[in-house]
Order: sequence, then structure tokens, then C-alpha cells
Amino acid sequence: MVLAAMLIFVAACSGGKNADSTAPASSQASSETSASPEAQKEITLTVFSHTANYAGEQPGWFAKILKDKFNVKLNIVAPNLQGGATKFAAMMASGDLGDLIYIGSNGKDYKDAIKAGLLLDLNKDGLLEKHGQNVLKYAGEAVEANKKQYGGGTSVYGVGSGIGSGEGPSEGTVMNFGPDLRWDLYAKLGYPEIKTLNDYLPVLKKMQELEPKSESGRPTYGFSLWGDWDGNAMSAGNFLAQMHGYDMSDGFNQAQMTYFAVNEQKYQGIIDDNSYYMQAIRFYFDANQMGLLDPESLTQKFDDAANKYRDGQIFFSHFPWLGASSYNTTERVEQGKGFALVPFQDEKVLSWGFNPHGGGFSWSIGSKTKDPARVMQIIDYLFSPDGMMETGTGPKGLAWDLDKDGKPFLTEFGKKAVADGTVQVPAEYGGGMWKDGANQINGSSLHISMVNPNTGEPYDNKLWTSVLNDNPNPLTKSWREKTGVSTSKEYFVKNNLIAILKPVFTGNAPETPPTDIETKVGAIGKVIKENSWKMIYAKNEAEFDKLKQEMVTKAKGLGYDEVVNWEVDRTKRTVWDAQ
Repeated sequence: MVLAAMLIFVAACSGGKNADSTAPASSQASSETSASPEAQKEITLTVFSHTANYAGEQPGWFAKILKDKFNVKLNIVAPNLQGGATKFAAMMASGDLGDLIYIGSNGKDYKDAIKAGLLLDLNKDGLLEKHGQNVLKYAGEAVEANKKQYGGGTSVYGVGSGIGSGEGPSEGTVMNFGPDLRWDLYAKLGYPEIKTLNDYLPVLKKMQELEPKSESGRPTYGFSLWGDWDGNAMSAGNFLAQMHGYDMSDGFNQAQMTYFAVNEQKYQGIIDDNSYYMQAIRFYFDANQMGLLDPESLTQKFDDAANKYRDGQIFFSHFPWLGASSYNTTERVEQGKGFALVPFQDEKVLSWGFNPHGGGFSWSIGSKTKDPARVMQIIDYLFSPDGMMETGTGPKGLAWDLDKDGKPFLTEFGKKAVADGTVQVPAEYGGGMWKDGANQINGSSLHISMVNPNTGEPYDNKLWTSVLNDNPNPLTKSWREKTGVSTSKEYFVKNNLIAILKPVFTGNAPETPPTDIETKVGAIGKVIKENSWKMIYAKNEAEFDKLKQEMVTKAKGLGYDEVVNWEVDRTKRTVWDAQ
């Protein structure tokens, strides 16, 4: 699976026509609208995406699909790479956020964009009714939610992300969080028992001794971190909370300084004594003292860390998609080498669950776009069964196809592409490396675990019956034999080690912090982030304790307790009282 961090989300793209005769009428209508791109002038659309990790023109196979279907090119604006909040503020000031917009919808930015008139009302001129039948069919509750929360009961300023419904965890074969280890090295060590988080450290040290150099001759480490995902704290410090069923969300509001238990009315301030964040910072400090932390973590970006995973320099992955998608190539897994889940005994991994009202992002249209109908057609395509299949698994006929019973399966090329994103795509399908050609907007429409009504199988190719029943490679076979389950999600479910976030909808928009709280968060966040990095690289215990005390004292002096109290009070009023 390709994230979002890295999230992976066909009519044959060579002809741009709908090859699936079993598609529902709404899907067929949408495809017919876009089936004659020659009838529409080629245009380049500016795409603003809060989650994109790529900036510039969309390349490769997804670009080819969009060209064939809609005669468009996408120029992606990625604030993650182009100045963050400063980039967003500049575009707001210019009065134009672009044509297709994927924007965080639970915060002030979204409200400000609506208030400034920069997002188009999708009900204007019957836009949604004319060109959004798949959206209305598969994401109707999200449309109604947006109307109630932001549109005064009439206007629709966007369609939510990750739309889905159902009980149980929403993940596919793996959870959002691991931890995963190099399974081949773990097996060589005799599968040592791991009861607590700290038990990983001596195991990783032994792995480092087994394999001190990567395939290219570089030094190996247990961990490699990156700072370009940091917000008001060190993002890598959140993983332990998420592996204990806590998150910086109560299911409705987003917090900055508080972890909330996703299925209990409990919370932690992030720098409270012995909070999961502080435990994680201490864990990284201990790792660094043992020579297990990549010394370039402080200065590198995500892509740098991903390249080190790809090279075999790193042995521990917080996220299943990072270790496996970077390191587990076809060649390696056939040798029994690769990342796989190795949980600790008291883990209670977070699942964000299904939410029919949508997640924290919105698909919107810029009010200055010159072709709102075409942009709406693209959004509708992303919410259609065809769009989900094509953007998630690639071009039909190249990466996947249907068997005689109408069930999906990966082609030989598809198996290679899923395992190794560096596979070259044939020129007629867009060319370039497979991973580069993926949907670089990096946004979610329908939840990938939802079932495709045309095939009866989930959109997630890892959940297809044909894939689950395929002959496992030596790595997978070894892991299944040792754990007694087929997938890591099955392991967590079987052992009751999942905490599921329940969807909350009040009919009101999430509350955003008042100006004084926002100001305090900015100042406090700077202190926490800077001191956290200093603490993990502290030369000894005394320096670590000194930096910790300085951080807590400064943060409290800037209003940390007031921020936590405000966030907890908001959650009590808007979520807990409604439960």
C-alpha cells in the first residue's frame, strides 16, 4: 500500500472508455460524460493538496488516465513541500486556491476559505446534480454533513475524505501502525519475546550486530526519523500513543496538545509526566545512547528516511506501509527477507474506523476555476467504483483484470508493481516508474476497505480473495507459520488488541481554537518541538533531564495548561456529552 502519507488509492486507459458493463447507471453516466476527451479542450488544472508529498505536473500512468478520460493535466501545489502555512496564506491572500482542492476540513483554514468565497458551492447551477451522481450515491451522508456543518443547510462546499461505513476496524490486511521489524533478522535471533516497548532495543542492537552494513555498505540503525512532518510537537513522538489507543483527535475535534483515548473518556496532555509522548522521547534517547538512532534524523526529510529503508539501513518501522513498501521487493521477499509485524504484548493499536460523514479533509472546487464542470467530473470519478479501482490499483489490463466470474486479480505486472514501486511502466500506459505515476494528490475519496459493488470485493487489492489465496512468498509463509494468522490485522483482531475510533456527528462544525489559544499553541509548539529533538540527542542522562525540565517549565509558562484545559473542555462539551 502506498501512503500518506502514503495512501494507495480501469476502463482501459488506452481507449478511455468504460469496459465494465456491470457498472451501475450512475457510474456509466459519469464515464460517458468523460468518455470523449477530444470534445473538450485540453486544460491544466491547479490542484491544491494539503497532503501531497509531490509538487509539479502529475506524471505517469495516473496522468495518462486523466488525459484519456478528461483531457486534463494536473499541476499539484503541495504546501508540505512549498512553505506550509505560509504557502496557504499566500494563496488565500491572492484570492485563488486553484481549481481542484484537497483541504483539511476540521480547522480554521477551511472555514476561512469558505468565508473568503474561495470555495465553490457545489449546488450552484446544479453542478453536483449534473456531474456528481457517484458522489451522491456513495458519499451522500458526507454531502449532507457538509451542508449542515458549513453550508447553512443549503450550500455544499466539499465532499469528505475516506468515506465508509461498517463496524470493526477499517484497515485492510495491516493496521495503520506496526511496529514492524526486519523479520528475517528477528527469526535469526530466535524470535525473542517482546513484552514492552523497551524490549525492542536489545533486539535491534543484536540485529545491528548481525547486519552492521546495508546492501550499499552504509551503517545500519534501528530507527531513522524525519522532521518535515512535525507540527507543534515531534511527529515521531506520537507513535506510542497511537499504539495504545490514543490520538490527537476525539473523533470530531483535532487537538494540538492533548491525546484522547479513542474508546474511553480519558486524555493526556502530551508533555504531562509519563505521557506517551514523553515515553517516546525517552525511548529515542535510549536508542541513541545505544547507537541505534540515525544521526541524520534531525536534519533529513521523509524521502531521505524512505531511501534508507529502501537500502536496508533501518530495522524498525512504526508504519507497515513504510518498511514494507520501501524494502520488501519481490527479489528480497523471495529470499525470505523483509519487514513484518512484531508487536509488543501490551499494545492496543489505534484504528480510525469507518466514518460515513468523512474524515478530516474535503474535496472542493476553487471559486475561480474556469471549468467547474470538468473539475466536478474528476471528483465524481474519484468517488466512482471505476475511479477507486484505477487510482488504487492502476490501469486495468496492465496491473489488474477480472476473471470469468468478474472477480479482480493482479496481473504478473501488477504483482511486481505492488511489491516494487520502481518497476517501469510501459510507454502506452504513461511510462516512468510505477510509484511516481501514482495519484500524487495523495487524497482519499471512498475508504479503500469498502466493497466495490461491481465485483463484490474490497477496493484494497490486498483484500482480494485472489491475492489472499495466492501462494505466499517465503517471507509471508514464515510469518504466518510463526503467528498462526494470515494477516497482521487478523492478529490484532484475534487477540483483542484494537481500539476503534467511533464516528461522531453533531450537526455542527468542529470548534476551532480562539485567537489567544492559537497564539499560545504556536509558541508552546516551538518549545516542545525544539527541546524534544535536543532531548533525544542529549549526550547523557543529566542533560536529558535538564532539557526536559526546561521544556516543561517554558511550555507551562507560555500557557500549556490553559491549552490542554480548553481542548479537554471542548471535547467534553461537543463529544463526550453527546455519547
